[in-house]
Amino acid sequence: MSTVTTETNEWDIELKPQDSVFNLHLKDVWNYRDLLWLLVRRDFVSFYKQTIFGPLWFFIQPIFTTITFTFIFGKLAGISTSGAPAPLFYMSGTIAWNYFSDCLNKTSTVFRDNASVFGKVYFPRLIMPLSIVFSNLVKFSVQLVLFLLLLVYYIFQENSTIQPNWYIMLFPVVILLMAMIGLGLGLIITAMTTKYRDLVFLITFGVQLLMYATPVIYPLAAAPAKYRDIIALNPLSGLIETVRYGFLGTGHFYVGAFAYSIAFAIVIFFLGLVVFNRVEKNFVDTV
Repeated sequence: MSTVTTETNEWDIELKPQDSVFNLHLKDVWNYRDLLWLLVRRDFVSFYKQTIFGPLWFFIQPIFTTITFTFIFGKLAGISTSGAPAPLFYMSGTIAWNYFSDCLNKTSTVFRDNASVFGKVYFPRLIMPLSIVFSNLVKFSVQLVLFLLLLVYYIFQENSTIQPNWYIMLFPVVILLMAMIGLGLGLIITAMTTKYRDLVFLITFGVQLLMYATPVIYPLAAAPAKYRDIIALNPLSGLIETVRYGFLGTGHFYVGAFAYSIAFAIVIFFLGLVVFNRVEKNFVDTV
């Protein structure tokens, strides 16, 4: 009898056929943190491996996007930048937006892209979307260095209007909220794509269209009055405006929009976790 008891206590993982959808197995995720960092490193290295320019691609994308936006929206369309230098204005919005869109696009296909792995090996499925968020954070950090160098350049220009302020302290919170919104929406969408594959195509161009409903290429104050409240309903609007106000000192800090973004991020994040946790139990049968 004592021998049986000893062998039972040696198990460190217990798989159960039925479990509550609110049991998110966060302890298991922590126990598999080494796998998480391994996947983050794999994603980071595979991004530039066997390419000619290597890690320079992290800088090439935002630089060319900023140049294009400056020419088209700044020079040709004449859209206001609230007095901020156009390259700085567009790069601040671009790198923040890219972080959110990459998190959303890549997490929304987790089940489809990893179906073969999920069907063979056990590990907490949440590890995969989390690794996407963290690997994108590494890419974002590299591009942030480029933005800070450009910011310092414009600050020391004669007659510079750039005035960073204390709202810059909210920047880590803004990035956390963007990650929560991107991850939460991605988890919900990937759960739905196990049955409705059309969502994969919808999300691809839907995210591109959403950028124009977010103050990435224009300040919220420059939007027509009749559309301004609608754009403010976008939970990313308050976050992008907060980034610009903190770093550049231009535009406004919208307290209500920022509080709305916090509430939306918390709700969509936990809703995504619950939906993902419910679907991961039997998605292999439908993928």
